[in-house]
Amino acid sequence: MNYQYRKTITACFVGYIVQAIVNNFVPLLFLTFQRTYGIPLSQITLLVTFNFGIQLLVDLLSVGFVDKIGYRASMVIAHVMAAAGLMLLTILPEVLSSPFAGILIAVMIYAIGGGLLEVLVSPVVEACPSDNKEKAMSMLHSFYCWGHVGVVLLSTLFFSVFGISNWKVLAAVWSLIPLYNAFVFAKVPMAELIEEGEEGLRLRDLFRMKIFWILLIMMICAGASEQAVSQWASTFAEKGLGISKTAGDLAGPMAFAVLMGTSRAFYGKYGDRIQLDKFMIFSSCLCILSYLGIALLPIPLLSLAACAICGLSVGIMWPGSFSKAAAALPKGGTAMFALLALGGDVGCSGGPTVVGMVSSLLEDNLKMGILAGIVFPVLLLLGIVLCGKIKRQE
Repeated sequence: MNYQYRKTITACFVGYIVQAIVNNFVPLLFLTFQRTYGIPLSQITLLVTFNFGIQLLVDLLSVGFVDKIGYRASMVIAHVMAAAGLMLLTILPEVLSSPFAGILIAVMIYAIGGGLLEVLVSPVVEACPSDNKEKAMSMLHSFYCWGHVGVVLLSTLFFSVFGISNWKVLAAVWSLIPLYNAFVFAKVPMAELIEEGEEGLRLRDLFRMKIFWILLIMMICAGASEQAVSQWASTFAEKGLGISKTAGDLAGPMAFAVLMGTSRAFYGKYGDRIQLDKFMIFSSCLCILSYLGIALLPIPLLSLAACAICGLSVGIMWPGSFSKAAAALPKGGTAMFALLALGGDVGCSGGPTVVGMVSSLLEDNLKMGILAGIVFPVLLLLGIVLCGKIKRQE
């Protein structure tokens, strides 16, 4: 890797930690918001939907303005919005007549930052000169997992030592990370995603390409395969093993996130020795087996182990799909990365929804709901095979 771009890559790693803070800190405070401000849970659950809804909208709108204002300005804005949202979370509920409205505004502001980061970070890393871009992309995405784990563990430790009543102090501390990274991005070197004198593909150009639609479906399935299990892992652990919420979070989502990060870090370290397609095919098959294990194994502890293995299996899916798209469509530019991020986020919201709907139809049978979600890794596996076929034809 070109030495001068190491700081840029490191700042991108921190950027994904910022996104992990944005997505995973506030859910830890849901019950606190309910007790402190008297907000019903029916309203509080809207915060997650609102957060990801704003990020989806930003994914879509970014196609029109990122190239105009440039990646550096967009990166700085993304981090400033994330920092401002976290800081306003400590102020607006107290000064507005409706605390829920204050929280909603703060969530909207940091969600804009999170949505921009989703679109920007991967292409910035892709543009940086490096020996193996697939390795760099996989290592990059592992930092979201480590950020997720860090946010949950450090926040839990803080609340244990200082009490959850001091959550505003922790929110202010978390806001310092994006604020610092905004200053870093104002100075680090930024490489061009598209070479000077060339133009990136426009939306209508992308929409005419069969391989783009395959890659978009792969991204949807990558997000869905990941979140269909991750979002339900804590509930599954609590119901299946009869353990507490805290133990369920550690046994479910935390184990899932750690193994997902391990998978990405592994490919980030040894990716130059492993063909990406083979690794993705193996991971997709392992994912299918883990879904079958969750749904069909009669012993709850084995089903929970299958949940953790699912985290290991989905690790390469999102970054691998990004890398395949960058290699197949080198002139895809901002439009391609924004649409792929949009597809991934659609999958992240759609996967858990499918599991929940099927479970409800079958008398809250979560195992059968997760079994229905097996369609996502199956489609992803089919997409990898089709991409390979198109590549050979070309």
